[in-house]
Formats: sequence, structure tokens, C-alpha cells
Amino acid sequence: MDSKQDLEKQVMMAARDQGLSSILFRNAIARKLGLNITDSQCLSLLGIKGVCSPKELAHYTGLTTGSTTAMLDRLEKADFIRRKPNPNDRRGVLVEISEQWQVTAGPLVVGIQKAQFDLLARYSKAELVTIADFLIGFTKNVQEQTERIEESLS
Repeated sequence: MDSKQDLEKQVMMAARDQGLSSILFRNAIARKLGLNITDSQCLSLLGIKGVCSPKELAHYTGLTTGSTTAMLDRLEKADFIRRKPNPNDRRGVLVEISEQWQVTAGPLVVGIQKAQFDLLARYSKAELVTIADFLIGFTKNVQEQTERIEESLS
């Protein structure tokens, strides 16, 4: 039987591998659709958050404001995003994913979504509580460490 320490190592390695596999999956979708990696990162963030400001997208992708504008121009031309006025800033805009992106990307992610829901169905309610607690805590730890690094850059 594995020791607790062995199991902790397995979980850490699995979490690392999950992060890598997510990047590879997103990159495969980007290649399939003829997108560059940064455009794909932008669309992924919008898919998660729903709506973002260009500044948020620049921060997430690591692009300058000028490069972010060029990226948004490309994605808008491809009909993958929409810009809309920011109701809280009359000079600002917000960016959201378009229906066309959902139609285009949907068939590429339906398989993984089904596989992940099938995987989750194998676990009891109590096990899902534990899994959710771990993932939330793991993500919070990464976010806190990212913020510390970002603050040290200032």
C-alpha cells in the first residue's frame, strides 16, 4: 500500500500533469483553428469569465496594450469576439465571446466535456466535496504565489 507521502507525491504530479495537458489541449485546438497561442489564451479566458476588459486580457496574455488591440482586431475580424461599450466607463469597451466562436469551438470540446462528466459521475457526493476542496485550495495557492511574484516585479 502507498504511504501518505507517496500519495501526496502522486497528487502533486497529477496536478502538474493536468496543467500541462490543459495547455496541450488548448494548443491543439488553436492549431486546428489556425489561431496563435495568444489568441487561444484570450478566447479561453473569455470562455471562463464571459466578459473582460482589454486590460484584463493584456494582463492574462502578457501582451502590451497595442498588441492586445491587434489581437482583438484579429479575433473580431474572425467573428470570434464582440466588443461592446463598457457601461461603467464611457470611453472603455468590454470584450465577449461571440456565438460564432461557440459554434466553431463547441464540436472540438464536446468530447472532453463528456469524458470529464463521465469521470465525475464515478465519484460519490462526499468524494466530490473533497475533490472540489482540493482543486479550489490548489488554485488559491497558485493565485497567491502568482500575486507575490507579480508584486515583487513592481
